[in-house]
Amino acid sequence: MSLFGSHDASAGAPSFPAAASPLLANLNPEQLAAVTLPVGNALILAGAGSGKTRVLTTRIAWLMQTGQVSPGGILAVTFTNKAAKEMMTRLTAMLPVNVRGMWIGTFHGLCNRLLRAHWKLAHLPSTFQILDTQDQLSAIKRLMKQYNVDDERFPAKQTQWFIAGAKEDGLRPRDVEVRSDDDRKKVELYQLYEEQCQREGVVDFGELMLRSYELLRDNDAVREHYQRRFRHIMIDEFQDTNRLQYAWIKMLSGRTAEGRFEPSGHNSVIAVGDDDQSIYAFRGARVGNMADFVREFDVQRQIKLEQNYRSFGNILDSANALISNNTKRLGKSLRTEQGPGEPVRVYESTSDFAEAQWMVEEMRQLAREGIDRKEMAVLYRSNAQSRVIETALFNAAVPYRVYGGLRFFERAEIKHALAYLRLLENKDDDTSFLRVVNFPPRGIGARSIEQLQDAARAAGHSLHDAVSAVGGKAGANLSAFVAKIDVLREQTVGISLREIIELVLDHSGLIEHYKADREGADRIENLEELVNAAESFVTQEGFGRDAVALPVDELRQSPASQGLDPSLPVIDEPLAPDAETGETLSPLAAFLTHAALESGDNQAQAGQDAVQLMTVHAAKGLEFDCVFITGMEEGLFPHENSMSDFDGLEEERRLMYVAITRARQRLYMSHSQTRMLHGQTRYNLKSRFYDELPEGALKWLTPKNQGFAPSAFGYGGGYATSRGAGGGYSKDSFASPPVPPQKAAPSHGLRSGMQVFHNKFGEGTVVSLEGSGDDARAQINFPRHGVKWLALSVAKLTPV
Repeated sequence: MSLFGSHDASAGAPSFPAAASPLLANLNPEQLAAVTLPVGNALILAGAGSGKTRVLTTRIAWLMQTGQVSPGGILAVTFTNKAAKEMMTRLTAMLPVNVRGMWIGTFHGLCNRLLRAHWKLAHLPSTFQILDTQDQLSAIKRLMKQYNVDDERFPAKQTQWFIAGAKEDGLRPRDVEVRSDDDRKKVELYQLYEEQCQREGVVDFGELMLRSYELLRDNDAVREHYQRRFRHIMIDEFQDTNRLQYAWIKMLSGRTAEGRFEPSGHNSVIAVGDDDQSIYAFRGARVGNMADFVREFDVQRQIKLEQNYRSFGNILDSANALISNNTKRLGKSLRTEQGPGEPVRVYESTSDFAEAQWMVEEMRQLAREGIDRKEMAVLYRSNAQSRVIETALFNAAVPYRVYGGLRFFERAEIKHALAYLRLLENKDDDTSFLRVVNFPPRGIGARSIEQLQDAARAAGHSLHDAVSAVGGKAGANLSAFVAKIDVLREQTVGISLREIIELVLDHSGLIEHYKADREGADRIENLEELVNAAESFVTQEGFGRDAVALPVDELRQSPASQGLDPSLPVIDEPLAPDAETGETLSPLAAFLTHAALESGDNQAQAGQDAVQLMTVHAAKGLEFDCVFITGMEEGLFPHENSMSDFDGLEEERRLMYVAITRARQRLYMSHSQTRMLHGQTRYNLKSRFYDELPEGALKWLTPKNQGFAPSAFGYGGGYATSRGAGGGYSKDSFASPPVPPQKAAPSHGLRSGMQVFHNKFGEGTVVSLEGSGDDARAQINFPRHGVKWLALSVAKLTPV
């Protein structure tokens, strides 16, 4: 039995042999000790894959079977509805008991139940409704509009975070410390929002928790009733609790907010968690609650569940060695009886593109060995990393599913950016127009849109062309939007695809909008990755950097799309031009087609065997036979935002620990010498985490020091970029991506800046020229029709 200290965890427990109860059969010694703990406070440190759900449910069943408590005397708190349902399903299978009346659920679910039972004392209507996150944001926007609040200075999303953060800290408007005029305004909005919610009889998620805590705090009879009722309190995933949740637990357990016992405080509180898997500090989780619990509840019994039933030894040895570098932990070491298993495979690639291609090949080999694709997972630190991996899987026709999120081209911020780009190509695209006409918000409401749609329908015009028919303030706002699009269209003439997208991101307001979003950093990274997607499309799919796009049916013919070396020559056949006009697809139009195809094709259907892609945060609680941890580079994993904060680095290490322990049989780690991120090419150092792994557990698939070993440079900057940032390296020190083949200079007589006439499009100005002979084409700006690429062998152009 593995215990902290000298106290025997089984002391005081009902004495009978394990065989006396089938419930206790097949439990290991630590699990048995946890299940049969006597009344009192205890901490169970449950390592990854150690069977904690089994321990929790078995303890509840054992307490009832041995007559120590009735079903109504147990309070079990989980963090997800799925976990609560699983516990109740297991209990039903263990005992002939009706679990519907038991108090097993999430914090929010249990608080809702408490408030429903005491709605009068909580000063709520009996029929109060719950606002989800989106409903709450809408309510705040409505409030700000009513009081004419400047939504640029006080964005609704920021106000929402402010209110949520205050509630998580247990603070009402009167309790919030005011340090500036902005704080004063936010507190005023918090007060107005509270009054609005009270008037309308609604509560948000934060209010459920805070109102429930206040109900217990302010009503002695209610508090003492539940303290007497819930003699056994169990909290799962304790490392993820925030300050208010911990205070709520203390209130129910018979302790005051200061930690003192109240007269009725004889409850048994068992906290189950793993401080090594505390990865949600950004959501308000406080890993320090575990240490506070040990101190404030005078915990004498601490049990470690260290036997892992998921992974082989080399995987666990890697996890143990890595996490031992964290200083602020209670300490445990996972072990297994399954043997060492296969070594952890490490791969170094020259680029993120090559890294993705290598993963696809490994997945194909795994499939040949009989491993289902659904048992293969790719984990990444940043959402933006998925784009290159998705492209490689798409090109290889491998079905995949993005777990806990959307595919790259399906993410809202990407769809917004693509809608702007589509309007540049086609001003009459009403679907794209409607998507972004008021995003970011620019004061164009639903009624204004209705007026515009009516005017467009009556005139038989597109929404863009019907704007002039709408008058008043609505018409002015719509006209300003159309003018913005038209100006952007003019500004994109003669510039590269990358520059077009950068221009749109800068001037559409999308970047600034997401800077004001609490979770906007990920969205901004995705938008920056859209620039990389365009760059890769141009260089890897067979285009010259500023060339006309290849025809859609030729895109899949590039070496990169066939899984070949991207440096091989590209068969750059020109697009068969329209027989009448000679028009070809512009690079932007081809890229938009490519984005639509990647978004719609190769979708994994429900139940289909598909590779799983996800962030490490989303992977917590899951497990797979084979796991790929990608992007093991300084500045990415560990993330650059953690570098200046010691606690931040410890959280990154916990995140890496979670990633490692998702693997059952085979674990891969990979990194690349260059990576496109944030719109730049990074020249990377290997992650410092490699130095913290046991060499005996690793197998290097590539020479260990073939690239740039961290020991040679230190960990100062983490990476260099093609723009000269970080680390002090020159671009020439690193392998550069292959230069696309160049075409011969044009020899057709036209020149940039020349005025020409086309029978269909009218007069225009030659912007640029490319190719020679039958492949020659020109980019021409026609004032009435926009920028067109024309094949000169077909288009009849007359110099003006």
